[in-house]
Amino acid sequence: MTEHLFHLKANWPGNRNDIGEIRAENLQTRISIPKEMEGPGEGTNPDEMLLGAAATCYIITLAAMMERSKILKERLDMDSTAIVDVTNGIFTYKKIIHRPTIVLTYEKDKVMAEKIVVKAEQNCMISKALRGNVEIELKPTILTINE
Repeated sequence: MTEHLFHLKANWPGNRNDIGEIRAENLQTRISIPKEMEGPGEGTNPDEMLLGAAATCYIITLAAMMERSKILKERLDMDSTAIVDVTNGIFTYKKIIHRPTIVLTYEKDKVMAEKIVVKAEQNCMISKALRGNVEIELKPTILTINE
């Protein structure tokens, strides 16, 4: 068994509406509560960080699975949205919607790409960690270079 360790240091100098910071090997940013939740909205926040983790894990997994399947692409982009429900003052991270756009080099790869779009979400480490707590929806657009 191999384990990989990731470390993060966090500093929060005050109360709810203060601004803190986080630092990891390749990440350094200020953090605060988002304006939508009546915070200062400086730097990033847990909601964006979770969305970023889910989106980056998914798109990297998707690209790797396409490469292993020898599917050539001209472009792979994605928009992702998080939906946070607020009911009776309780915040619940409800849903993430990934909208990958894949422009394939060859039409023959379209059916396989459609399958891989789903398999990548099922195999992404962050998707697995969220499963059962946060719904993840896929809305892919798969085109070929001539479309």
